[in-house]
Formats: sequence, structure tokens, C-alpha cells
Amino acid sequence: MYEVLFISYLLVLMTKTALIASLAEELGVSKKLAAELVNAFIDTVMNGVKKEGEVRIQGFGTFKASKRKAREGVNPQNPSQKIKIPAMKVVTFKAGSEFKAMVK
Repeated sequence: MYEVLFISYLLVLMTKTALIASLAEELGVSKKLAAELVNAFIDTVMNGVKKEGEVRIQGFGTFKASKRKAREGVNPQNPSQKIKIPAMKVVTFKAGSEFKAMVK
């Protein structure tokens, strides 16, 4: 469900399971403990965005709840038909400067 993408010459996908395994190896802990840490981090970020509207991690990035205005769109199955897309809240992520520099 939670996936992180890293871009190099080829598109490589890191799944939540792979992230847990990598974290366990790097920290020298069990995969069970690493899974608890990853799940706690994800829960903390999700609850922080829900309650505060923004979670900022220095050098990594910012998770933010934003409001998207209602707008008119096109029905993809019938392009001549216009549809109304309601206003909604969305979550955005903006990478921090250190993260951007590492990916460059």
C-alpha cells in the first residue's frame, strides 16, 4: 500500500516490505521491530497531517493537507460530456532540499 519511488536510469520501486527489510538490516534489528517503527512513523505522519494539516521533516520534506477547489471536468468515457468534480481535501508532499539534492 505504501510505496516509495526512487528514480535513476531505471525506475526502481521500493515497497513497504522492502523498506522494512532495509531498515532492519541497517539498524541491526528484527524485521518485526523495523515493521513496528515504519508503521509508527506512517501513523504519526498521517495523524499529524489530519490534526495539524502539515508535518515538516527537516531535510526530508513536508506532508500537507490542501484543499482542491471544485471544478468542471470531462467524462473520460464520453469526452463531449462535462462533469462536476467536487471540492476535496488532498495530501501533497514537497521534497526538502537535502532530498532533492540526493536524487539529482
